[in-house]
Amino acid sequence: MNAVATPATPRRRSLLKRLARTLVAPDTFDFWASRLHPIWSWERPLARIVARQAESSDTFSLLLQPNRHWQGFRPGQHLNIGAEIDGTLVTRSYSLSDAPRADGRIAITVKAIPGGKLSQHLCHAAKPGDVLMLGAAFGDMTLPETPEGAWLFLAAGSGITPMMAMIRAQAALGMPMPIALAYWARSRDELCFVDELRALAARQPNFRVDCVLTRDDAALDFRHGRIDATLLSAFAPDLHQRRVFACGPSGFVESARKLTVDRAVAFHAEAFTPPPRVDADADSGSVRITLAASGRTLDVPRGVSLLTALEANGLKPASGCRMGLCNTCACGKRAGSTRHLYTGDIENEPVSALRLCVNSAGSDLILDL
Repeated sequence: MNAVATPATPRRRSLLKRLARTLVAPDTFDFWASRLHPIWSWERPLARIVARQAESSDTFSLLLQPNRHWQGFRPGQHLNIGAEIDGTLVTRSYSLSDAPRADGRIAITVKAIPGGKLSQHLCHAAKPGDVLMLGAAFGDMTLPETPEGAWLFLAAGSGITPMMAMIRAQAALGMPMPIALAYWARSRDELCFVDELRALAARQPNFRVDCVLTRDDAALDFRHGRIDATLLSAFAPDLHQRRVFACGPSGFVESARKLTVDRAVAFHAEAFTPPPRVDADADSGSVRITLAASGRTLDVPRGVSLLTALEANGLKPASGCRMGLCNTCACGKRAGSTRHLYTGDIENEPVSALRLCVNSAGSDLILDL
């Protein structure tokens, strides 16, 4: 009988990897492997930029080819993207803007933020062939495995990005459930994907789109004004029968919540800017932070995020979204009290995953850094 080769089981692959690690360090492997292929690595998810496309006056989409360490995503989720800029790794969080593809490629859509180091780089300097670092996908604003009922998507500015991933995924399935999208931007040249969205609405009776401008005067094919009850009633008179997704700046999301949460079947939301701080002027003075791993001590001000305070002292903790969503900056806290900047909640007990970006020091601290 001829022997038949079978794929290595995950357990066998893990054993082989541990044995190989005794022979070569992962960093050394990555250094030499990248000379053969730019996204080969021992275990780091990396991606090569395949193409870039302008979506509006200040927004660009990047098509990426990940390596085999990328674990995939669900439409509506984000990931951390890292790039080396001037010798320093800069990481930020971006939404995936396309549905999962058969070829494994993924897309992000990036708005060039004034002063934004990574967004400016991705929009204006990055080019096909460049390699980016990827984090695992995260985020809970996703459609259920088996969506049902009718849905209302409310997007403002960059909030259209995760919506596009969900809309494209549903379009690939033939748009099995009714979706109505209302999309706000300040001006016509800041709207993204308009032609694609309108073409989809023209051929799919289950999909409607309405674009709303907040600064430009209304034109024949655009509404004008900020989100309010009048606009929502005109666009979605059947709101009481719909499930709502809202994404945009925190003020927009809060307005959408107030207008729909008690009227719609369900409400889900995600903001890409932090909410207003609670009692922003309540904290004053400084405290001492002890970094347990290095033994270093720092005096930092109360009332600012621990991430910002550590960076001001020359440290570079891992970070991503800087909004408390991705947990990239989480570390252990052994002792001391912290205060959540956006809820005001005070935590006096030791915690294993303190999010540095949304907590400030309330007293002297010991951190696992």
